[in-house]
Amino acid sequence: MDRRLRPFALFSLALCLSLLSGLTASPPVSAQISVDGQGDDVTAAQAEDATGRIAVLRALDKVTARTVDLEVPIDEPVRFGTLSVTVRYCRTRPPEDPPETFAFLEIDEALEDRVGTRIFTGWMIASSPALNPLEHPVYAIWVVGCRHPEPPAPDPDAPESDADAETGETGKAD
Repeated sequence: MDRRLRPFALFSLALCLSLLSGLTASPPVSAQISVDGQGDDVTAAQAEDATGRIAVLRALDKVTARTVDLEVPIDEPVRFGTLSVTVRYCRTRPPEDPPETFAFLEIDEALEDRVGTRIFTGWMIASSPALNPLEHPVYAIWVVGCRHPEPPAPDPDAPESDADAETGETGKAD
């Protein structure tokens, strides 16, 4: 394939995949969700529970054969070697659909003799990492999944809760 046509072919392939997978941009729609006979109106924007706030990427240093799982928060750059990886969007399909994870990445390379250069911008799909790969002689990066951050662990030194104070329990054994 002619090198001048390659970006257009990749773009058309990505567009076809997004149309097939239902990832086209559309205004928020209202849906009726019913749980045990009780219904609530929820917009699609409010129901983005499958959109992760942290993307899990696997990075490979081809020189040392070292692999690292990177947990990259959305819109926060993370360094791996000379690369700076920023995830703009990460989504995992709900459990009732076929499993798939999509992420939109921006990868810059910062070498000592020049300012950071954008070497990759685009969608990566976990099940097809070769569809739109990062082409770099030293590093390879691909999407593994998306997740939500863990809630903070309770502080053992925190004062006792109101429920314990009302019942008179202190949590200590007599």
